[in-house]
Amino acid sequence: MLHATPSAPQKRAAFRAGLNSGTLQRLPGAFNPLSAKLIERRGFEGVYISGAVLAADLGLPDIGLTTLTEVAGRSQQIARVTALPALVDADTGFGEPMNAARTAQVLEDAGVAGMHLEDQVNPKRCGHLDGKDVVERDVAVRRITAAVAARRDPGFVIAARTDAAGVNGIEDAIDRAKAYADAGADLIFPEAMRNPADFERLRAAVDVPILANMTEFGKSELLDVQTLESLGVNIVIYPVTLLRLAMHAADAGLTAITEQGTQAELLDRMQHRRDLYDLLDYESYSTFDENVFTFRL
Repeated sequence: MLHATPSAPQKRAAFRAGLNSGTLQRLPGAFNPLSAKLIERRGFEGVYISGAVLAADLGLPDIGLTTLTEVAGRSQQIARVTALPALVDADTGFGEPMNAARTAQVLEDAGVAGMHLEDQVNPKRCGHLDGKDVVERDVAVRRITAAVAARRDPGFVIAARTDAAGVNGIEDAIDRAKAYADAGADLIFPEAMRNPADFERLRAAVDVPILANMTEFGKSELLDVQTLESLGVNIVIYPVTLLRLAMHAADAGLTAITEQGTQAELLDRMQHRRDLYDLLDYESYSTFDENVFTFRL
């Protein structure tokens, strides 16, 4: 009730244990706290907080318009309600290396298990769109180094995302992954990998865990969990899946109301009130409230 039971350090320990478990860690993207609770209920290993989803939720494109305050606020809301570890998209660190250092501390305070920084130029673009560019490797290394130095909890995971594969090719992405691991990154996130062969090459090049982004309608082939495990991938994220499903269903529902004048025929496609209350643990709140008001000395 109110907050998940595990503390932030406990969630970070669980996240690191998952990274080292040899079992693929599946992190669907939560677009709000309620969806994070559903992810936990369905037995996933973690929650992902996507910058693209947060931007879309605010009615904005994913072009670096969101702020650290907005990302930290949503991250804290999601981390609060779930016992699962949460990994958050921190874009480019919201500025120069000193900003990346502050970002690490602010997101650490938000209670998430880790964050990832990318090597795009500012303003960044969605990793699966053309027209993006990357900073020089030493600039990205300084971002990672600053974030690693700034964290206070050594359990807080700092991941390095490289967008170089789609800009300069897979060789540069591999070279950057090595440099970022040497700079202290706990996890490597190679964005827009096209096929299993790309993952195989990167897996052979670095010793730290790697992440696969299985986002829809992008540049990457959608691989199943068995294939990803066989490639040595440690984490898979599904960043926008739930938002896309929800928005498609919402659009269909609004269309039905417009055409039919009622939502009566949509009931079997809705989450029932009792299921929503169960997910919210409504009964525990009611019991707690009754105990408060009936308490006597």
